[in-house]
Amino acid sequence: MRVTYGVTAIVLAAGVLTACGSGDGPEKSVDAFLSGWRSGNLDAVGFIDPGGQKIPAGDVTTDIKALSGELAATPPALTRAGEPSITQDIATSTVNVDWTLPGGAHWTYPTTVRLKKGADDKWQVIWEPKVVQDKLTDGDEFAVERETADRASILDGAGKPVVESREVVVVGIQPDKVAGMEQLVKDLNAAFKSVGVEVDIADLPARAAAADPTHFVEVVTLRKEVYLKIRQRLQDLPGTRFLDQERYLAPTREFARALLGTVDPVQKEDLDNNPGKYVVGDVIGHGGLQERYDDQLRGGVGQIVKIVRKTGEGPEKSTEEVAEVFKAEPKPGTPLKTTLDSKIQQAADAALRGNPRAAALVAVRVHDGTVAAVANTGDVNLAFDASVPPGSTFKMVSALALLDKGAVTLDTKVDCPKNATVDGRSYKNSHNMALGSVPFRVDFARSCNTAFIGLAPKLGDDGLATTGRALGLEGKWDMGVNAFTGKVSTGGSATERASASFGQGTTVVSPLAMAAATAAVARGQWQQPVVLTDPAPAEKAAPGPELNAGSVEAVRTMMREVVTTGTGSALKDIPGEPVYGKTGTAEFDNNPANTHAWWVGWQGDIAFAVFVEKGGDSGTSSVPVAEKFLRGLA
Repeated sequence: MRVTYGVTAIVLAAGVLTACGSGDGPEKSVDAFLSGWRSGNLDAVGFIDPGGQKIPAGDVTTDIKALSGELAATPPALTRAGEPSITQDIATSTVNVDWTLPGGAHWTYPTTVRLKKGADDKWQVIWEPKVVQDKLTDGDEFAVERETADRASILDGAGKPVVESREVVVVGIQPDKVAGMEQLVKDLNAAFKSVGVEVDIADLPARAAAADPTHFVEVVTLRKEVYLKIRQRLQDLPGTRFLDQERYLAPTREFARALLGTVDPVQKEDLDNNPGKYVVGDVIGHGGLQERYDDQLRGGVGQIVKIVRKTGEGPEKSTEEVAEVFKAEPKPGTPLKTTLDSKIQQAADAALRGNPRAAALVAVRVHDGTVAAVANTGDVNLAFDASVPPGSTFKMVSALALLDKGAVTLDTKVDCPKNATVDGRSYKNSHNMALGSVPFRVDFARSCNTAFIGLAPKLGDDGLATTGRALGLEGKWDMGVNAFTGKVSTGGSATERASASFGQGTTVVSPLAMAAATAAVARGQWQQPVVLTDPAPAEKAAPGPELNAGSVEAVRTMMREVVTTGTGSALKDIPGEPVYGKTGTAEFDNNPANTHAWWVGWQGDIAFAVFVEKGGDSGTSSVPVAEKFLRGLA
């Protein structure tokens, strides 16, 4: 794609060129000319035309600026190539010209400066347009065109394009053709909602009133397939107009959107923050991988320098191309290869679709830790970036720590009272549950907080932190994208240790961190999650230690019983391989009624975490999301 544009001023270091010959030689005048060309002040140089008539230096300055056209704001670097050659009273000097074009490309070429020795023995520059470039004549000027390469795709784990150029239709209006603006807004809203498109067009009347009545005022951009569903309905509305375009898009609007980001027209803020890098008409990445790897995906910009001549006056004025004198080909962008699985990603997106709360679902492969899906209900990547308490999903970690220390076995009787008090602070179970003295596996499956509070002293000062780190929490991960790896409570007061035993206190995690920890339990060893394979992580974290086989097998047994007899029983009839997991609710402020909802678990080779912000009871928010996801994979 080519875009013609005016060059933004770029400040260049302009060292003054000094003469290196004798004081009476032509080299002194050549050097003064080159210095004046760069600085815009030629008063120190004498000029004549090819016929020998004197020319004011100011006229030459004006001519150079006019001939330079769109390069006038960026005068070239100029160097004299050796000593001038002299034949009687005529000297000829070769000069190397080096223009720095927008985007950084260099256009270099030699030109010739001729001089004539006057009666006063002073050398005067013979001025003519071809001194600037040999194809220039009076009335010509340089014009620059910018040529961009096709943007490279983001690929899924199978190497197939996820984000690629797709057809869209820009829906807009022409204000002077609208019959009634208020009714139009209502009709547009109804049409968009009929295909599940939510767009705020409350400001459309004001934007239309401020625009030229005959101009196109954009309303929304729709994927072509969505537009076709309501095409007739929209076209029947007086004043609507439509533009066919192409945009770089994922298969659906929601497809891993917070991870991938979007590709959109450059905004004023982008231009202001990156002077000279973008021009109006460019499309660039905003957010996620599209923004972080924008330079790689966009590739290098090409430039074409042309000589043009403007003819005519007023409305009849036109620009004629005379010659193309330089071309730097655009450099194609390089694709990004992710580990996403398109089928699993679409199942994750569908599981969250319509959820009224901020929510995230991240899935990783048990056998190698690669990320199969990253879904969020909004544009914020909560799946990777959230820093929130894990609630009872952390009993997976606490149980592993207790088993490693020999504090319990699956069948150790552990009391589960309705309430527990630690240093004056009262704790209770969800729904005021009380199980009495039951096997530890039952406490786990039914998610008894008070049982874990009673066992908290057996964890020691750093038991949770040690086990959490063995599961990858708090680690330094190089993923090529930001991710929060968690912070595990260590030591502290008796109440802090009690709270931490069931995922409260100061412990915070991200869904990705919990999904990776869950995959470690399923596999028997933690491996760093990976979402990008090209470019690959430079310093991927080393695998964690092999987990104690007896302890981790006991945790797996209990996580299966969560599904068969415990708080995750809604998942027991999921088709396919057995489902393992742990529910969780997590208080996030001083009001016990305010809780996030969690689920972590796995089926076959897919481990995943579900997080629903302010979701309340996991049985009515996170578990249904998990069920919808797993049924979508079946």
